[in-house]
Amino acid sequence: MKTPAFEIELAYRRCEEITRAEAANFYYGIRLLPRFKRQAMCAVYAFARRVDDIGDSASDPDPTHPADPSRQLAALAAERAMIATLGDDGASLADPVRTALAHSCANYNLPLDALALLVEGVEYDVRGTRYESFDELVGYCRRVAGSVGRLCLAIFSDGQEPAGAPALADDLGVAMQLTNILRDIREDERLGRVYLPAEDLRRFGFDGAPPAGAERAPELILFEATRAGEWFDRGMQLTAMLDARSASCVLAMTGIYRSILDRILQDPAQVLVGRISLTTWQKAWVALQSLATARASSGTAGRAAA
Repeated sequence: MKTPAFEIELAYRRCEEITRAEAANFYYGIRLLPRFKRQAMCAVYAFARRVDDIGDSASDPDPTHPADPSRQLAALAAERAMIATLGDDGASLADPVRTALAHSCANYNLPLDALALLVEGVEYDVRGTRYESFDELVGYCRRVAGSVGRLCLAIFSDGQEPAGAPALADDLGVAMQLTNILRDIREDERLGRVYLPAEDLRRFGFDGAPPAGAERAPELILFEATRAGEWFDRGMQLTAMLDARSASCVLAMTGIYRSILDRILQDPAQVLVGRISLTTWQKAWVALQSLATARASSGTAGRAAA
């Protein structure tokens, strides 16, 4: 039996509520999309948020809530099993995220392997995986963020991605995750997580997250931030393949992270003492600029074609 339309609508509303409440950066871009694409993006985000929350709860620093990785891995296995059922009819409002995600999969041909890779990446977090090389770190970033880029691309392109676009969407995801890793270096350290490649840490004289005030710590952060900028530069070619509103969404979401990365590049030492963030009005301004830029580019392309 197919899910009634009213249940699907209620499921999407719940996903939008989750996104508005939790997506401090992404919602500024998502809200620029037309209604149905916005709903699908919220379904993807709500699922990603749920999976990420499972991973975060495995690293609670509160000694009164000891980590139980086996329980978290079991919860992630349940999410992986749920992904395998998305093509089945009869989803229940008992799980609105599944209901909305299944409907989005049917409408936008979402790549199920990307959903599974996202779960796999969070499993790395639960297990406390560390990365010897930058290539290994990129593999993790492709799972937890590049996969989301590919899911978003399927929605932007109505399931008909232009040739080469999935790789660029993946690159943007990697760029944003690398920025996240640098921004959250102190917070992750408190959770017992070190993401920077061990070979890079050794190169600059460290065996773990660099302490604030260490002589070569800013040099290390600058080295990694420069790499992230290169991934941004390559991935941003994606916007030329999208319609104006989808391009504006990408520009808004990536623009916020690029602004954070630019601050890191200007003063690498600041991430060693605190977390960098943009104010609400700064995020809104990035979104408005992104919409204007995408519309202008679309108009220029249209005149050139004429």
